[in-house]
Amino acid sequence: MSRSTNPEPTRARQLLISAVVLLNAILTVGCAGPLFRVKPVVELPPLGNNVKTATAEGLTLNVAPPLTDEESQELFEANLPLSGIAPVRLEILNTNQIALELKKARFSVHDSEGRDWKLLSLKQTISRIMKANNIYAYNPRSRKQFEAEFRAYGLDLKTPLAASERRQGFLFFQTPNKDPVTGSKGLVLQVEKLQQPVQVVLN
Repeated sequence: MSRSTNPEPTRARQLLISAVVLLNAILTVGCAGPLFRVKPVVELPPLGNNVKTATAEGLTLNVAPPLTDEESQELFEANLPLSGIAPVRLEILNTNQIALELKKARFSVHDSEGRDWKLLSLKQTISRIMKANNIYAYNPRSRKQFEAEFRAYGLDLKTPLAASERRQGFLFFQTPNKDPVTGSKGLVLQVEKLQQPVQVVLN
């Protein structure tokens, strides 16, 4: 007496494999474009007239106000302030005769209510941008491209700042409750653990 086989398990497996292949095709082809059209860093405009300047022993710090929604969209095609991130552009000039170890420096921001804003690493900032924009399915190459383009805007704090060298870039601070930055006043940037503390009022 012959036994009849049930084709259902085999068919279900074939459907599952087909679904995985289709999803992979969608991620590879449909999400192959850039996640965000980041403006090349070479096109970054010069610091404007509203820059705040602070000096300490052997150090000059020029700081621009945090980017607005429109400025963030123009540079990164993403609204970082709406995501709870304040992009702060800095320029550091070493007036010492010796190199300055920036990796020892501690950058912090606090607001008029005395709340501390967390300094995010570039990796944390990128993850926050992706989450705030609900981007979970993407082509890995597109992610790497976005990371490379975005990282070019970061302020290099690992490499010593040579004598008379001028360096600029962005630091990214997150609001205490990840609330939108819009309307936040009385922001103060503090730089510590260098030769002398430096403080700059941002807005």
